[in-house]
Amino acid sequence: MNPRLAALLSWAVTLLTPVVLVLLGIRLLLTPVFPKIEYRMPGFPADDYGFSLQDRLKWADYSVRYLLNNAGISYLGGLQFDDGSPVFNPRELSHMHDVKVVVQGALRSLYLSLAALIGLGLYAWFGGWRPSFLEGLSRGGWLTIGLILGVGLFGAVSFWNFFTFFHGLFFSGDTWLFDYSDTLIRLFPIRFWQDVFIFVLGFALLGGLLLGLFAKPRGLKGTDSR
Repeated sequence: MNPRLAALLSWAVTLLTPVVLVLLGIRLLLTPVFPKIEYRMPGFPADDYGFSLQDRLKWADYSVRYLLNNAGISYLGGLQFDDGSPVFNPRELSHMHDVKVVVQGALRSLYLSLAALIGLGLYAWFGGWRPSFLEGLSRGGWLTIGLILGVGLFGAVSFWNFFTFFHGLFFSGDTWLFDYSDTLIRLFPIRFWQDVFIFVLGFALLGGLLLGLFAKPRGLKGTDSR
């Protein structure tokens, strides 16, 4: 392969790597398993308005499933408590619709990025530029670490400022702010999002470290000689 093309594709691998690692970490959390673990974590706050563990698991499961399925907002809008009152109010439903748009866009980005990375890996294997591909993965691992450390420092200094900044990127105005008595806050208090932040950054950091240390080819440069 032309060395310039191999170098260009290698840098494409580098840029795709942090995208895949971060979004893969987010995807791993979008299962009913995570709330089951999270709600049982030591020190996780109880709901001051009366949700039991089973209540939280039930309504969180509906929330996660909505984000992943193809149903409309009526999937959540039709849910009711035993007294007939709606589980989610109109403001919460509007926000969940917005969240679904963001989540499904992120998942499409994950699948496309992962497919591109796998495709480049296959092309490298059969196209004679495996060392350049591995070098790109290694660089991508270190790039991920740098990005994660920067974001992690921001979140560590003031998680609320980070949380606000993040929502400002994807949602307009204050549509993501709710009363403490609203279902979304009772299901997903700030502690929940702090642990999500730690998991996603930790997953990407570990993945980046492994790639940075072990993906780079030893004693090889450029393209294969075959």
